[in-house]
Amino acid sequence: MDFHGKAAVITGGANGIGRCITESFLEKGAFAAVIDTDAARGAQMEEKYGDKILFFNGDIGERKILDAFTEKILSRFSNVHYLINNAMRSKGGILSGCGYADFECAQRVGVIAPYYLTMKLKNSFGLDASVVNISSSRSSQSQPDTESYTAAKGGIAALTHALSVSLSGIARVNAIAPGWIDTSLWHEGEQPPMHSAPDRLQHPARRVGRPEDVAKLALFLCSNDAGFITGQDIFVDGGMSKLMIYHGDCGWEFDAD
Repeated sequence: MDFHGKAAVITGGANGIGRCITESFLEKGAFAAVIDTDAARGAQMEEKYGDKILFFNGDIGERKILDAFTEKILSRFSNVHYLINNAMRSKGGILSGCGYADFECAQRVGVIAPYYLTMKLKNSFGLDASVVNISSSRSSQSQPDTESYTAAKGGIAALTHALSVSLSGIARVNAIAPGWIDTSLWHEGEQPPMHSAPDRLQHPARRVGRPEDVAKLALFLCSNDAGFITGQDIFVDGGMSKLMIYHGDCGWEFDAD
């Protein structure tokens, strides 16, 4: 895949999965416009990649920040070819007292910002443009006290198929739904992975995910090789969403206490 001369916009692109996606595009020859709240990491990326990257420090949960970011993008690039809506913020859930403002904050970052940014950039999409939203396996599965995050991820999964229809002929729109992705090597400090053998072996794939697993799929979905794929929410979870779990099955035990 060759992305030379193409411009990719990535939200939350300074750490974790977003950083891996950003650097993957850059290494394939693309230019990158990144927005993130981590100014220090953004400065490091600018130092490393020079004029190949435009970094904007800000919170995409704020409309004025999105407007300013869009203005910077359009002043730098004549066309946007790829938009990766990755940024997210969890505010817990009903058991930990996630109130109106916190729940709203998660939806602004996780659903409203991707919609608004896509709307602002759609008239600048280049030929064969692609939008990739980062959803989550939590869009259809949950652990306790995850309502703010889960609702946002469910929202962006639904937004994906709606946009794919509305933007027919303008851009293909898909989502990637990661499961357990160990991002430790893609954050400040770059600590070694911390998970046990059971953590790995519970997955049908026999390992937890890596940011590269998501980045490679994002690149593919943006390439012409994926020209007949749109409106999809593709799970990258090592098979966990297909694994039935019952008491006493495959070593699983339920402690009723």
